[in-house]
Amino acid sequence: MKMHTRISEMQEALAVARGDKPADLVVRGGATADVFSGRFEKNDIAIHGNKIVGSGAYTGNTIVDASGKYVLPGFIEGHIHLESTLLAPPETARCMVPRGTTCVVADPHEITNVLGSEGVEYMLESTRDLPMDFFFMLPSCVPATHLETAGDVFGVEDLLRLKDRPRILGLAEMMNFPGTVYGMEAVVEKLLAFGDGVRDGHAPLLRGAGLNAYLYAGPGSDHECTEIEEAAEKLSKGMMVMIRQGTQAADLETLLPLVTPLNCRRTMLVTDDRDPQELLELGHLDHNLRLAVAQGLDPIIAIRMVTLNPAEYFRLYGRGALAPGYTADVVIVDDLKTFRVDTVIQRGRVTVSNGMPIHDFPQPLAGKALRTMHLGELPSDAFRIPATGSSARVIRVMEGSILTRAESRSVKIQDGLAVSDPEQDVIKLVVLERHHASGRIGKGLVSGLGLKAGAIASTVAHDSHNIVAAGVEDEAVMRAVREVERMGGGLAAASADRVLATLPLPVAGLMSVEPVREVIGRKTRLREICADLGSGLKDPFMALSFLALPVIPELKLTDRGLVDVGKFDFVPLFL
Repeated sequence: MKMHTRISEMQEALAVARGDKPADLVVRGGATADVFSGRFEKNDIAIHGNKIVGSGAYTGNTIVDASGKYVLPGFIEGHIHLESTLLAPPETARCMVPRGTTCVVADPHEITNVLGSEGVEYMLESTRDLPMDFFFMLPSCVPATHLETAGDVFGVEDLLRLKDRPRILGLAEMMNFPGTVYGMEAVVEKLLAFGDGVRDGHAPLLRGAGLNAYLYAGPGSDHECTEIEEAAEKLSKGMMVMIRQGTQAADLETLLPLVTPLNCRRTMLVTDDRDPQELLELGHLDHNLRLAVAQGLDPIIAIRMVTLNPAEYFRLYGRGALAPGYTADVVIVDDLKTFRVDTVIQRGRVTVSNGMPIHDFPQPLAGKALRTMHLGELPSDAFRIPATGSSARVIRVMEGSILTRAESRSVKIQDGLAVSDPEQDVIKLVVLERHHASGRIGKGLVSGLGLKAGAIASTVAHDSHNIVAAGVEDEAVMRAVREVERMGGGLAAASADRVLATLPLPVAGLMSVEPVREVIGRKTRLREICADLGSGLKDPFMALSFLALPVIPELKLTDRGLVDVGKFDFVPLFL
């Protein structure tokens, strides 16, 4: 844009700010959140173009009446994996926009583990021209560890090539915290490459000297705190503590007592993951706000934690507040308990009115992301486990957490083979490499899924997203695995003789191209089938998806074998 044009536009905006010309849009009559001084004031908010030009008393060409309501900055999600919604980005936006979210900072770690740099390109392209802004942190760990097989490698050269692209903010969660603490060259190289930007952390349960080393290397945030003492230490040492309330990991109730008026500017509310049904029915950050305020947090502090705090941490300057010169992202809510959203204004445009979106959403993109299933040879006896002992290491699922426990359990043995023992709640767990047709299969045992019969399988298997499956009968496991292969990715439940329910996820094996209600209907049917098969978990597939994640304690399974996360190394199945 030529300088004289910019000067002319500035002069026009200044005339509106002075009150000499009417604003394009004025929000009038509401109690406006001043997130800087921590109070609410009765002020008009005047908008010219996509910016706020002033607060006070203004005239405007369009008036939005907020009488009796509260006017807040647009909500900013500081950490989420969009793939966790199982929806393509336009459909995710369709769900989030009516909940007051105007800006998302996402880590495309999941799709990048499948497609490499093409996964980042897919996310950038599929989030263009939507009525909310999507920013991205570049995945730091693809593959996440040497303990699993990803679809591609996303190295420092890829990071540097994309680093300066629009909407790229920095380096995403450094999950390889042992590699960081001990100065692994490849890890340090990535951290140094982003020394001038934002670097997110991921260090579950890390304390003391190890935490000191991790912080010295550069990560500045953590969303993995599960204990208040852990979060307090991280906050005291300068980390931005992201209090997570997602579908699988719900830490808000435990960690919220940490937040005080003195330290609240170093905290955020984030989701990390969000199931499509919860997204549609409970909401997004509005849900986290409701929970925080119900737990006794001052509403203005809670609002800061989803507006100004993430904006400043991610250097999204000019966002997160209702002040002159700030981007005109505005949310009008009925009250400060339910946070029911009435109106959303994004970049000066009304996108939600009376709680309903008024913007068209494009159809999901697919392209190369549809061709990601490359399963190797799979003989009929592929899931047999020769017994080399009478006791084994068993992964124990913990409801509502992505942490697992390592247990020592007696194994049921038949004809020299370890078999599922549903009466003792111990069943087979397998992870099949699905990116390079290697035929590699990790085999283990899991407790806590609760299946008494049948099997479930999924290509949503953090972080490398191979096929993870668990079941009682080998035939059922095979049928479920073959079905997700046939669909090009997704979720399946099966008995020994038939497929019982499915949810196709053809976009990288992670996301659907269907509307949210279709996805929810299929997911609901899968949950019902799992309950019929004996599982008492709220979401067995969500729990299943984290059993292959070797960066979260204690015991996990990858295509390469059983992993003791504390040792960051493989361990034998049998003791």
